[in-house]
Amino acid sequence: MMELNERNREILWSIIQSYIDLNEPVSSHQVTKKCSLRLSPATIRNIMADLEKQGYLNQPYTSAGRVPTDKGYRVYVNALIKEYDPSFNKDTLNELTCKLECIAKDINRLIQDTSKTLSMFSRYLGVATLPKPSEMILRRIEFIKHKKNQVLGILISEEGIVRDRIFSVEENFFQKDLDKIAEYLNYEFKGLTLEEISAKIIFQVSTEKTICDKLISNALKLCNEAIAVVNNELYIDGIYEAFDLPDFANMARIRELFNAIKDKHLIIKFLDEIMRFSGVQVFIGSENPFTEMKDLSIVASTYHDGRRTLGSIGIIGPTRMNYSDVISIVDHTAKTITQILSAK
Repeated sequence: MMELNERNREILWSIIQSYIDLNEPVSSHQVTKKCSLRLSPATIRNIMADLEKQGYLNQPYTSAGRVPTDKGYRVYVNALIKEYDPSFNKDTLNELTCKLECIAKDINRLIQDTSKTLSMFSRYLGVATLPKPSEMILRRIEFIKHKKNQVLGILISEEGIVRDRIFSVEENFFQKDLDKIAEYLNYEFKGLTLEEISAKIIFQVSTEKTICDKLISNALKLCNEAIAVVNNELYIDGIYEAFDLPDFANMARIRELFNAIKDKHLIIKFLDEIMRFSGVQVFIGSENPFTEMKDLSIVASTYHDGRRTLGSIGIIGPTRMNYSDVISIVDHTAKTITQILSAK
């Protein structure tokens, strides 16, 4: 990508910031008023034409002003991240910290409310995933007799996540049998991740012919059923508030937004991919992995517990989003959740 000289860079920045503020094509006259450079409107028009040829700007129709392209947003965002000041807008970030710390005791609620908080502070869509099931560490598992041939399995993770599920069983267990099974499983598997537990179950079931103890055989079957309940959970908030944005002023754009978020599995898969990276990641328009989001941008980051990467949070909005504010909000939120979980 060709380096922009300082003059062209300042004009591109002026156009992007004006477009974010006004949501309308930006004219050379508007750039003249906003830009600190003392250049004539004719010179600015020529520079805007050059920026368009280089792919940083687009002219929606003849005689209109210019709007940024994904390429234009990309160089702008790269500069924002490079020059990022984490102390930006301290009052807003302090308010954000207070809100998250108030709900710190319950991780289920913490992550669920994180998506609401991200939406409230950004005015865009907030998304958050609970810790990846494979990374969750078992604290305790319990079984409760529900009905004949039905058992309630309750799984509690070290992260404080509680999952339960009623499932059918071949045998009609007594409660004392279920208590013995739970006691055995807690002794064998406490402190292991669900991924490690699954691997041990697969190995032991494959050698089941050598297992004479019926308790162990039943325990493995019930544990496998209980683990099956744990799926990646995604929280999305701010969908209806997003309709107030001018970017979604018509039904076609609203339909695009719904299509982009209706398949949660795609978003979960995308957020899982982000867990391979550290720090804030920004995906702009056409950079997104699925076509439904070609007119949207995602700003996301991961949260930790001091040892492991657990999950992801992010904000989804139009490519015309206020990247400076959103990057600060996502970065600060991820770091605050990490601090909360590391202190547990």
